[in-house]
Amino acid sequence: MSQEDLSQLSDEELLEAAKANKPSPMIDAFFIGFLAGIIVFSVVANAWGFFTLIPLFLIYLFLKKPKQYEALKKELKERNLQ
Repeated sequence: MSQEDLSQLSDEELLEAAKANKPSPMIDAFFIGFLAGIIVFSVVANAWGFFTLIPLFLIYLFLKKPKQYEALKKELKERNLQ
């Protein structure tokens, strides 16, 4: 969600989105490590291809999640809901 999309949400919707999008660093770190292991195995086994790109994309999504949460927190702070 972009900052403009967040500004159009009602207060209740914004609080629900913040609750649903709360990051869990331990679980995210586990999955990033697991996906990195898949990439390393793929490189060692000389199996470059589609199955190497999927974990790279998923790692990108896991790293992007805290940035989205920061945007939510910023909007909550601007509305004095936090």
